[in-house]
Amino acid sequence: MKSQIEDILGKVHRGEMAPDRALRLLRDYPYEDLGFAKVDHHREIRKGFPEIIYGLGKTDEQILKIARAIVRRGGNLLVTRVAEGTYRKIRRAIPKVAYNPLGRIVSLRQKPSPAGKGKIFVLTAGTSDIPVAEEAFVTCEILGNEVERVYDVGVAGLHRLLGEYGKIRDGRVIITVAGMEGALPSVVAGLFTVPIIAVPTSVGYGASFKGVAALLAMLNSCPGGVAVVNIDNGFGAAYLASLINHL
Repeated sequence: MKSQIEDILGKVHRGEMAPDRALRLLRDYPYEDLGFAKVDHHREIRKGFPEIIYGLGKTDEQILKIARAIVRRGGNLLVTRVAEGTYRKIRRAIPKVAYNPLGRIVSLRQKPSPAGKGKIFVLTAGTSDIPVAEEAFVTCEILGNEVERVYDVGVAGLHRLLGEYGKIRDGRVIITVAGMEGALPSVVAGLFTVPIIAVPTSVGYGASFKGVAALLAMLNSCPGGVAVVNIDNGFGAAYLASLINHL
């Protein structure tokens, strides 16, 4: 968007575009009011990436209208927590969108995002944690990062994590996704010197309290360098990891 605004202003300055035409093109900055939502087109300038749509709780029609507004302005699109039926409706209107069914996330890259400085690794304790990890993976990718998955390396078999040690140590940020007792981030933080972002998941039996047990365990992690996001918040972990990787 910044380049679009610069292009418009440059054309006005050179006399290639009338001011009233430029005003019409810029009328929806910094936001576009759809009545039920104010699409923050200015966010790409402030944050480096357009507004991201949280799909849960929105109707299909609302999601589609917001997505169209973002895509129409040339922005990359990311919609989290989307059922497959909603994805099909989005795809009919925006044919080039991609869908990750495990992560329940819709994406469309219309232009390159600024590249991160290193690689982000996404680790899961178990296979049941993969849906949250996939949300993180897709988010990291569209934010311009090189990202790699390392799944099912939890504390029930630490030799699996140690077997991937040589690869993971090249990462600049590590996202760890774990349910049950939530021990994986502490183990990873004790092995590696880079920032660790811990994501508790709602995976587990009754006393896991839908992820609260893992959340509390991660908040009480002994090794330094562990940041914790909310339960099942793969997107939040990825966004933070991307910010770190772009510093």
